Amino acid sequence: MTGQRRIIARILSEADDHPDVEEVFQRAAERDPRISLSTVYRTVRLLEDEGIVERHDFGDGRARYEPIGHQHHDHLIDVTTGTVIEFTNEDIERLQERVASELGFRLIGHRLELFGMPLKRRGEADEK
Repeated sequence: MTGQRRIIARILSEADDHPDVEEVFQRAAERDPRISLSTVYRTVRLLEDEGIVERHDFGDGRARYEPIGHQHHDHLIDVTTGTVIEFTNEDIERLQERVASELGFRLIGHRLELFGMPLKRRGEADEK
């Protein structure tokens, strides 16, 4: 693996968000200004093909990425800001297992993405 690919892989492994390729490129260029956008695209595709990162489509028209191997979690996407909130919920996990079982399947994996809008913005007064 080249030094530039290592930088890109490190950026993705250290990300606490779900960056798209443009965001990965910006972060990589801060570490090595010689990294091109096409190198980032090729490297992210390679990492995805090798099962190192997972691609997500959160409905904003941009593919976003996160490393595979993080503890299982689901996503709630704020459609007003694009913020992605990772969460786990044991009730949801049990329900998915039950649904699969009732349909005659053993669940081997799943992906849950919820899309929502905040009920109330932070700092807004309650309406009476």
